[in-house]
Amino acid sequence: MLFSEELEKYDWDETTARIYAKTDADVRRALTPGRRCYVDDFMAMISPAAQPYLETMARLSRRYTEERFGRTMSMFVPLYITNSCTNSCIYCGFHVANKMKRTILMEDEIVDEYKAIKRLAPFENLLLVTGENPAKAGVPYIARALDLAKPYFSNLKIEVMPLDVDEYAELRRHGMNGVICFQETYHKANYNIYHPRGMKSKFDWRVNGFDRMGQAGVHSIGMGVLIGLEKEWRTDITMMAYHLRYLQRQYWRTKYSVNFPRMRPSENGGFTPNCVMTDRELAQVTFAMRIFDHDVDISYSTREPAFIRDHMATLGVTTMSAESKTEPGGYYTYPQALEQFHVSDDRTAVEVEAALRAAGREPVWKDWDASFDGYPAARTAH
Repeated sequence: MLFSEELEKYDWDETTARIYAKTDADVRRALTPGRRCYVDDFMAMISPAAQPYLETMARLSRRYTEERFGRTMSMFVPLYITNSCTNSCIYCGFHVANKMKRTILMEDEIVDEYKAIKRLAPFENLLLVTGENPAKAGVPYIARALDLAKPYFSNLKIEVMPLDVDEYAELRRHGMNGVICFQETYHKANYNIYHPRGMKSKFDWRVNGFDRMGQAGVHSIGMGVLIGLEKEWRTDITMMAYHLRYLQRQYWRTKYSVNFPRMRPSENGGFTPNCVMTDRELAQVTFAMRIFDHDVDISYSTREPAFIRDHMATLGVTTMSAESKTEPGGYYTYPQALEQFHVSDDRTAVEVEAALRAAGREPVWKDWDASFDGYPAARTAH
């Protein structure tokens, strides 16, 4: 069974009704210390009925985070190496119909970006990001970018178009150990409203991509939905919780992470989000996810403002980006290119590190090595 088949078990409207029907007693039961949480408990914790319990949830979230992760914060940096894309996502600045200059970094430009990143901070966790254009920037291009990264970074992840099992396995041989993929929304009936054309319009291909990652033995899988595509963000995140539990059962050797990116009106696509998640709601879903799953990595990107990232760093978040550029070649080659989305936390990596230390957190620049899984260890630049 693939997850697209599993997902058929969960009706969207029925799930929404169940969330809003949660009571005070349901929330208190879900928050019982030591209780093993199920998705039904997660629904209670993200429901409106849980809002009076935010402080209780924060304390539990901090406790479980420190028990599992200590007081560390894993640091990573994204690098966009192309904005060439064949999709028509109506909310994205890289939309194929958007009249903009398209960039595919050459090998020497990619290396220049790596060197520029290493001058910012001692980053060892790199996330390579592309648009979805397999003909011009497909697996061979990504594999070469991974090869070029090995002298500079120990931990290599990608956020690219969904691939088949053999392609994920091929990229693993080039040093890739993690994949991040946002399903964007689990509302299958509405999915094609937001993704009308291109490979991304194929809902089952995208949602089953996580199965293919697991089958290929990918070490780390990152998940997320775009908060704002659907009016009922609680339902979307509940579907992601079902998906997380499914993957953990099927591919139990894999490490998982989640993200809750909040959309803003797009400067480039003009998309108006269908809902706006408040800061308190973001905190609520973060606490709920940590209580639901003590081991999952919870990641906040620079989409979120500094004050929220600093506060949540002590309450459940375990991975953060810093000094991110969301335009191809933004660190050195093309610093004024069109960004995919605007960052809210524009502090330098050094400033983020200082803020984390002031909050009693220990920034970790390297927290994994290929040798841990029996692969040849990546060389580190000096």
